[in-house]
Amino acid sequence: MTDGGLDGGSIDRGRRCLLRGRPAAGPAPIHPPWSRPDYFTALCTRCGACAAACPEAILRPGDGGYPEADFTRGECSFCGACADACAEPIFDRTAPPWALRASVAPSCLAVQRVVCRSCQDVCPEGAIRFQPAPGGAAHARIDDTACTGCGACVAACPPGAVTLTHQTAPHKTGSPVHAVR
Repeated sequence: MTDGGLDGGSIDRGRRCLLRGRPAAGPAPIHPPWSRPDYFTALCTRCGACAAACPEAILRPGDGGYPEADFTRGECSFCGACADACAEPIFDRTAPPWALRASVAPSCLAVQRVVCRSCQDVCPEGAIRFQPAPGGAAHARIDDTACTGCGACVAACPPGAVTLTHQTAPHKTGSPVHAVR
């Protein structure tokens, strides 16, 4: 069993989806900032203290009861309340909060030639800019060096075209500029 319980391994999402009758595993869940994915499921007790402490209320119980960030509820301010509330040694606040990158799907209103800059307007880091494209449509461009993965753009997007996905390695070091310490 690879549920983080008996053998201390991680969850096998493909197997879990097969056993639950779901067609395929979606993207990997986004756990709280600074949580270490290599041992998160082995140490998390699923007590909910991190979710209760989150002032933005973006943490909720996900698959298996492990906390996941739901950016449709808002953005992460990197306040650290989730890490402070956790009694387990899951969080490493010396590392970047997470390695997330925003991406924009073709369902973006601007691609459909509808004027919309909602994601750009709410981005606290100014990481999203729109560039004119042939035919008059503007396309969102994400500056990976400026994006902190806070998720403000996800909640602001009317058609839900903006998503955050895991990168293989963090794109920047240190804490976000707008972090509250």
